[in-house]
Amino acid sequence: MVFVWSLVFLVQFLFLYSSFAFACTTCLSFIQPMQCHDEESHALLQFKEGFDIKKFASVNPLSYPKTTSWNASKDCCSWDGIKCDKHTNRVIRVDLRSSQLYGKMDANSSLFRLVHLRSLDLSDNNFTYSQIPPTIGELSQLRYLNLSRTIFSGEIPPQISKLSNLLSLDLGLNIDISSPRSSAVNLLQLKSSILRGIIQNSTKLEMLQLSYVTISSTLPDTLTNLTLLQALSLCSSELHGEFPVGVFHLPKLKYLDLRYNHNLDGKLPEFQSSSLTQLELDDTGFYGTLPSSIGKLSSLKKLSISGCHFYGNIPSSLGNLTQLIYISLEYNKFRGDPSASLENHTKISELYVGYNEFTIETISWIGKFSSIIGLDISSINVGSEIPLFVANLTKLQYLSAQKSNIKGEIPSWIMNLTNLAYLNLAQNSLHGEIPNSLFRLENLERLSLCNNLLHGMVELDMFLKFKKLTVLNLSFNKFSLLSGKSSSNVTESRICVLQLASCNLVEIPTFIRDLNDLECLMLSNNNITMLPNWLWRKASLISITISYNSLTGQIYSSICNLKSLVRLDLSFNNLSGNVPSCLGNFSQNLAILMLKGNNLSGLIPQTYLLGNSLQMIDFSNNNLQGQLPRTLVNCRWLEYFDIRHNNINDSFPFWLGDLPELKVLDLSHNKFFGDIECYGNVTCTFPKLHIIDLSHNEFSGNFPTEMIQRWKAMKTCSTSQLQYEQEAFYFQSLNFKGYWTETDPYSFTISNKGLVMVYNRLQEFFNMIAIDFSSNKINGEIPQIIGELKGLVSLNLSNNILTGNIPSSLGKLSNLESLDLSLNKLSGKIPQQLTQLTFLEFFNVSFNNLSGAIPQNNQFATFLDNSFEGNKGLCGDQLSHKCLDHARLSFSSPSASDDDDDDDSGSLFELDWKVVLIGCGSGFVVGVALGNTFYHQVLGLLKRIF
Repeated sequence: MVFVWSLVFLVQFLFLYSSFAFACTTCLSFIQPMQCHDEESHALLQFKEGFDIKKFASVNPLSYPKTTSWNASKDCCSWDGIKCDKHTNRVIRVDLRSSQLYGKMDANSSLFRLVHLRSLDLSDNNFTYSQIPPTIGELSQLRYLNLSRTIFSGEIPPQISKLSNLLSLDLGLNIDISSPRSSAVNLLQLKSSILRGIIQNSTKLEMLQLSYVTISSTLPDTLTNLTLLQALSLCSSELHGEFPVGVFHLPKLKYLDLRYNHNLDGKLPEFQSSSLTQLELDDTGFYGTLPSSIGKLSSLKKLSISGCHFYGNIPSSLGNLTQLIYISLEYNKFRGDPSASLENHTKISELYVGYNEFTIETISWIGKFSSIIGLDISSINVGSEIPLFVANLTKLQYLSAQKSNIKGEIPSWIMNLTNLAYLNLAQNSLHGEIPNSLFRLENLERLSLCNNLLHGMVELDMFLKFKKLTVLNLSFNKFSLLSGKSSSNVTESRICVLQLASCNLVEIPTFIRDLNDLECLMLSNNNITMLPNWLWRKASLISITISYNSLTGQIYSSICNLKSLVRLDLSFNNLSGNVPSCLGNFSQNLAILMLKGNNLSGLIPQTYLLGNSLQMIDFSNNNLQGQLPRTLVNCRWLEYFDIRHNNINDSFPFWLGDLPELKVLDLSHNKFFGDIECYGNVTCTFPKLHIIDLSHNEFSGNFPTEMIQRWKAMKTCSTSQLQYEQEAFYFQSLNFKGYWTETDPYSFTISNKGLVMVYNRLQEFFNMIAIDFSSNKINGEIPQIIGELKGLVSLNLSNNILTGNIPSSLGKLSNLESLDLSLNKLSGKIPQQLTQLTFLEFFNVSFNNLSGAIPQNNQFATFLDNSFEGNKGLCGDQLSHKCLDHARLSFSSPSASDDDDDDDSGSLFELDWKVVLIGCGSGFVVGVALGNTFYHQVLGLLKRIF
């Protein structure tokens, strides 16, 4: 009976369950699945329509256009790069990184109507210099924002600081690599107030990436409040001041990148246990010694502190960091023997310790680094030959032993390093011939043997055996180079950079003609006499340097076929004829145009197109005539303009005063005439001018007081504000992966410290602030306002018609090293304030109408008599005309305020004592008689004494 009832219940249960399941299925069949909201779908489609798809808009080789698959017939939650919330179907993530988007971002972009977004990634697209829309502040739920490599420009809007839920903010790498400047230009600027707002409001930040964003301020101490921060990148942000040391103690910080902030100072703290894995401080102002507590950074894998101001010994505790795989200590002042600190790092794959003051007894311990792929021991005295242990580093890909005092021949065992891609043995004392074994390095991409004593007959064809070779530098050896024969092997070569300076060449090797990928050709310091026509058909060329040769004839206009040319240097040859008129407008890429030291005549090229890239024009030491072309105002990137020693006949080019980057202007030794002043609406601000040489012309009129008070760059003592965009020119190669560099071409000659001085390196004169108006016909007084140009290092106003007193304000020029006021009509005293110029090495006021005593303290005691000759009224120890010892003849010395007294006061003092002396020598009566004549002067003297 129980069994029957159980069966009945089971049948009833199955019937009810089946009915319920059927009902549920029937009901659910009438319910549509949730889809993307219409307004969000419409907003995304509207955003899509605002952009073109361009493959070049994304750098990532795996990029593809995600938005092409978007269409209204599909649920937007299923679109590529879109993610919706599972419950609300609101769009919460837009990932369009590397999507080849190209076009302007509208200020009212529909994208910012997606107010539920938590993650927005637009990185690696090209928004063509548009500004980040302020409406981004409406995405209040954002946690992840990535706008890196998007070509946004301008100021970052303050609304971005309202995104208080951010965990990750990346605005980095928005740089203009197409800029005519030699280094990439930061496109985004961030005000310090907005940075403080981000730090104050976005307290949950775990990653803050602002590399290549111009901040130009100090960093706030509140940065240490971001206790969850794991990654901080502020590379090349123009930071200055002292770095907040507390950042090093953030408990979760793993990655810190402060590279290329030259004016950012700081010291490494005493470390406690830390989670840091990467520390990069290259090319900053960090200084001091490495603390021994650095050994507590047990997780550190990369330590890169090259180009700083560290000194002292490497602490042995560095040996505790067994996880290190990359160490760069280059370009500091470390000393001692780092062996004990480095020999235990068996995991190191890249080690760069060159350019220090190490005294290494032996570096055989490097042989323990079985995994090493990069080794730089440049500028370390490693002995007479390359250490044999290097032969065991079979995985080595990068070897630099530049300037390491290595002698002897290139060792044959180097052929064992079959993985080498980079070999630099430059600036040593290697001799002998290039061994055949070297050509077994089949993976070699870059080879530099320059500045050695290598000799022998060298066939350039030999280097075609390196199938991967892109850079070859054989400059400054004792080779006899054979140009080689044209062959199919040449056309297959990948050589992009060929440097054969000072290689005893008498012609341009025909080997070069068939190098299809050649971009840089350096043949300076040879005896080449002619330029072959085929050279102007090599369209791939970016840089040509054939200076210091014996070139004759004229420069043909066919040179303007090289549309990709960035640098042209034909200086110091015997070229004649006219400068091709097309050189001013044939290429938007040309940045450096150097034709100095030839016999060129005729006019300077007259046309310069708006938007050109010219940074440097040097036509000095030729026979050019006529006027300066007014179209030079189109050279908005021009930094350096030198036409000295020509026959230019023109008035002062005041219209150059609006060029925003002009730093050096040399018009000396020409036939310029007239007043040095502004006309019309031009303000002559010359905002970055720091060297101007107008000497040896026919300028006249009054001293240009109004103009020089606008020269702001000369009023600064901070050399960082005067730095050029580079110290070497960087070119991005089309065929060579990476960058190659050339030594900067800036070279400047100026009269300084009484000598004609040549500055051959940019670093030597970028902090030189100089004015040379000498050998003209400028009249009037030197204004007191010149004392405001506090950065001045050299001032030369000699050989003019200047009158009046030497302004006492010159004593404010604390950096002044050279002052030449000779051959004028200056009068009065030499101001006592000039004794405050402690750096003054050269001083010349000869042949004026100066009077009174020469100041005798500080620097003035070092100046010879020829600094003061030709001034009949001057007296002092430097001259045969000695001053009377005032100290013994008076009860007190004149106060400093006497400098402001009437100019005759000094001579009156001397006259009064002459009265007394005459009385003593010729009798009391004569003395009294003369004393009566000068009664008032004597009475005044006695009053001053008593």
